[in-house]
Amino acid sequence: MDPATGKIIDGDVQAHTHQCIKNLTAVLEAAGTNIDNVVKVNVFLSDMKDFAAMNEIYAQYWGETKPCRTCVAAKQLPLGTDVEIECIAVLP
Repeated sequence: MDPATGKIIDGDVQAHTHQCIKNLTAVLEAAGTNIDNVVKVNVFLSDMKDFAAMNEIYAQYWGETKPCRTCVAAKQLPLGTDVEIECIAVLP
């Protein structure tokens, strides 16, 4: 979702994954932490066939040490998107 418009951006699951993580990064920084302090991630996909495409983008954001992650299929995601990502991070 584009935070400026409140609408899902155009594109495929990879574009949406980039946007999700970009949004998470902004929220984390506003809270006084960053993506390196994420300890748990939940990924929801509308179709598990998109896992490899999502994972290709996801892997670009974390180094060798990645947070614990769960990925599940959800029958329907808000606003008709194909991916939703939530996380838990520690404060430094």
